Amino acid sequence: MSLDDLDARILALFTTQPQIGVLGASRELGVARGTVQARLDRLVARGVIRSWAPQLDPAALGYPVSAFCTLEIRQGRGHSPVVEHLSTIPEVLEAHTITGSGDLLIRVVARDNADLQRVIDAVVDDRHVIRASTVISLATRIPLRTLPLVRSGAGPAAG
Repeated sequence: MSLDDLDARILALFTTQPQIGVLGASRELGVARGTVQARLDRLVARGVIRSWAPQLDPAALGYPVSAFCTLEIRQGRGHSPVVEHLSTIPEVLEAHTITGSGDLLIRVVARDNADLQRVIDAVVDDRHVIRASTVISLATRIPLRTLPLVRSGAGPAAG
C-alpha cells in the first residue's frame, strides 16, 4: 500500500499535532473538511491508523527501567502458551516472534533493577520457557517512530 502526498501530510499533521481535529487539519492543509475525514476513514479502514489512543510513557508512570528479553521456548506447543502467560504480566509491553537463537523477543519495564528481577522471574515462571537472556536499555536514542516511513513512502497526490 502506498500513500499519496495528501495522505502523508494528513498523517504527519496528526502525528505532530494529535489534538488538531478534522476541521483544524482541513484549515491547516487547505483542503475540505470532508476530504480530510474521508482520507482518515480510509486510512483507519486500511489499518494504517491503528489507534487514536494517547502514547503513554512508562517512565512517567513509574517504570523507568526498560529491558529486552530473548526467550527460548520449549518446542512442540508453539508460541501460544508462552504468549498467553506473558499477556498476564502487565510489565510485558511487547512480544515478537524472532529468528536466530531465541524464539521470542519481549520488551519489559520495571520500577528499578530489583523490580526487573521480579518481572524476569514472572516471565520465566512458565514451564514452556526454557531460558531467558536479558539486556537493560540504558537510554533510548531513537524512540518508536513511523513518521519517517510516511514521509519517505509518499507518492504524488491522487487525482
